Amino acid sequence: HVQLVESGGDSVQAGESLRLSCVVSGYRYSTYCMGWFRQVPGKEREGVAVISLGGDMTAYTDSVKGRFTISQDNATNTLYLQMDSLKAEDTAMYYCAARQWRCTRRTPVVSEFSSWGQGTQVTVS
Repeated sequence: HVQLVESGGDSVQAGESLRLSCVVSGYRYSTYCMGWFRQVPGKEREGVAVISLGGDMTAYTDSVKGRFTISQDNATNTLYLQMDSLKAEDTAMYYCAARQWRCTRRTPVVSEFSSWGQGTQVTVS
């Protein structure tokens, strides 16, 4: 069973930066695609960014393009989301997720991912 643990969420001012981390452990099979999602109360979970196993493919939702960067360190099994120029609209619970198949090359959708972390809260004021 794949286990995911997010960290790095905080309360910050608009324009500041945060770096979220997600440690992956407990693999039965290799994970070929990793993604970040976010959710606010009353709204459906939204795909933010995705990255392929080799890191050669990334995709982002339009609202974060140019501000967020997804990356990973396969040596430490850690996924990252660098968030710059944060806006109040970025306030959400952020989740990392794993997919045991190749990425679709599109913004990630919830139904494509089988393993989820517990989430880390990001608040921008």
